[in-house]
Amino acid sequence: MPRITDYSFLFQSMFGTSRMNLVNNIQLSQINSSSVQAQLKAAGIDTNSKQYKAALSEMMKNGNGAMFTNVQAIKNLMSQYDKNGDWVDPNTGLTGLAVTDENRNSYKHIISIPESSREEMFELAKKEFLRDNGTLNGDTTKREDVYVNLYRKMNKDDRLSAGWTMEQYEHQYRQAFAAAAKAADPSWKAGDPIPSGALDGITRESVESTLANSGSGFVKKSIDVSI
Repeated sequence: MPRITDYSFLFQSMFGTSRMNLVNNIQLSQINSSSVQAQLKAAGIDTNSKQYKAALSEMMKNGNGAMFTNVQAIKNLMSQYDKNGDWVDPNTGLTGLAVTDENRNSYKHIISIPESSREEMFELAKKEFLRDNGTLNGDTTKREDVYVNLYRKMNKDDRLSAGWTMEQYEHQYRQAFAAAAKAADPSWKAGDPIPSGALDGITRESVESTLANSGSGFVKKSIDVSI
């Protein structure tokens, strides 16, 4: 999930623009000075807001004290955060979808997600598997719609983990479809027509009943062959 950040505040020093040519220029190293804070407040920026503090943190992380910004660049960056200082995904309007250095690994674990979302993904994955002969067509897939529907059902703090969990389910569904196609025709490979009726006996419940939670993903349950 790419972050969309306004880096215009960096360009003013990167390309050697003279300080005298800057409009409302603000050197990052001076942004917390009383004069600059007064300038920002006069421009209608609440420097005590979580929205401003999130934008400032982003600027400081990506810039350095010698670089310059201006009021409009700050406002543009603030618009990417909500009143709680959470980044807003521009495609969905939702928060909780930013992958950062801090959460890059911690969200990758299985959590409970709605059965309705799993069913929606299963049906779509099956439809597209049959339509595209077992390949995944990034130009025509509607997978993103299923994920967005899922995110809207989840609390913001769970959205990244919910998306990760859905990916693991989706992978298992597609693996089950491929296994069924090969069972019907051992010579089958992705891109070949799916043998007629090969997926008829595959249900979401039948796939999920074979899965065990490994923490970060799913593994196949071991079969007890003891007598």
